[in-house]
Amino acid sequence: MKTFATVWALAGLLLSGGIATAQPAKPTIVLVHGAFADSSSWYGVIPILQRDGYAVIAAANPLRSVKGDAETVRALLASINTPVVLVGHSYGGVVISNAANGQTNVKALVYVAAFAPDVGETADDLNKKFPGSLVGPALAPPVPLPGGGHDLYVRQDRFHDAFAPDVPADAAKLAAAAQRPVTDIAFSEHATEPAWKTTPSWFVYGDHDTAIPPKLHAFMAERAHPRATSVVEGASHVVMVSHADAVAKVIEDAATSR
Repeated sequence: MKTFATVWALAGLLLSGGIATAQPAKPTIVLVHGAFADSSSWYGVIPILQRDGYAVIAAANPLRSVKGDAETVRALLASINTPVVLVGHSYGGVVISNAANGQTNVKALVYVAAFAPDVGETADDLNKKFPGSLVGPALAPPVPLPGGGHDLYVRQDRFHDAFAPDVPADAAKLAAAAQRPVTDIAFSEHATEPAWKTTPSWFVYGDHDTAIPPKLHAFMAERAHPRATSVVEGASHVVMVSHADAVAKVIEDAATSR
């Protein structure tokens, strides 16, 4: 009798909704940093996402070539067994546009002060489309590489103004010393068919970006037809550092979208 009673009790719970059905897993957030930076540029955003229950991976972007960098990120995406929100900052936007192609688990793309190139475009060409970028004139002399090409650095004495004017000078000085170079090959490599044409996208950038002109951000966002575009007043190119809450909100909006 006890066994029958247990069965009937379970049946009653199921009929009444007393046993919760399994909820789909939250997306994993994959963050891809840009040039002259590393994964520490996401340190303000990561704790917010983790607090809200998201698994987060800050991918190491090699900054060597668009194709090679995208393949590195694509291999990471293939190892994740949940849906993914793929986020790119600056040059990282070029990388995610390529890396998400063919990855069925990528449910959304988020461009954080990022390049969103169309097929055949380069980051260098895009940044010359509108005036206002201070990065080009702030570059140090290129460093020749043994296998060809050059590493590019932002001059440390120009880093604050060109890249991160809305963070404390001491923080910008630290970031300038620790910056990771990008190759001229990566900046001049033509983009392939971008994933933003088939995958829902979100854009967020600052209206005081001195690295990628705000007019360029607006141009790229408009043609991508994103679900939403957020312009953060007073924010620089490192909007995810100076306005981590605003950037995390856009990422979570993408994560909870249907």
